[in-house]
Amino acid sequence: MAESYYAKAEKHVHPNADAHDGEHGSHGSLREYVVGFVLSVILTAIPFWLVMTGAIEDKQTTALVIMAFAIVQIVVHMIYFLHMNTKSENGWTVMALIFTIVLVIITLAGSLWVMFHLNTNMMPMTHDMGQLP
Repeated sequence: MAESYYAKAEKHVHPNADAHDGEHGSHGSLREYVVGFVLSVILTAIPFWLVMTGAIEDKQTTALVIMAFAIVQIVVHMIYFLHMNTKSENGWTVMALIFTIVLVIITLAGSLWVMFHLNTNMMPMTHDMGQLP
C-alpha cells in the first residue's frame, strides 16, 4: 500500500522517526489520562470540602493547605497531561520549566520588594489637606 502524503512529509521532516520514538516521549495511554483525571478531581474536591465544611478553623492554615494542593495539582497536570519529564525532548522541557519558574520568582520577589519599600519610604501625610491655603 502506498504511503500517504502526511507519512511521507513526516519522514522527510524526521527521517529517523522510527529510531527515535523513545526520545520524544509518548503521548500517554488511556490509563495515564484516567489516573491524571482522578488525581485532579481528588485534588480539587479535598480543598473544596475543607472550605465548605470549615474543617480547619484558622483561615491562614486553610489557605496554605489549599495552596499546597494547588502546587501538587500543577505537578499532576504537568506529568499526566503535558507529559513533562527529563526524557522528553532531551530534557529541554524541564529546563524551560525551571527557567520559567526562576523568572516568575524573580519578578514576584522584585515586585513585592518594590511595593514594600514604596510603602515604608513614602512621605507621611501628618497634616490635614483641608487646612492648606
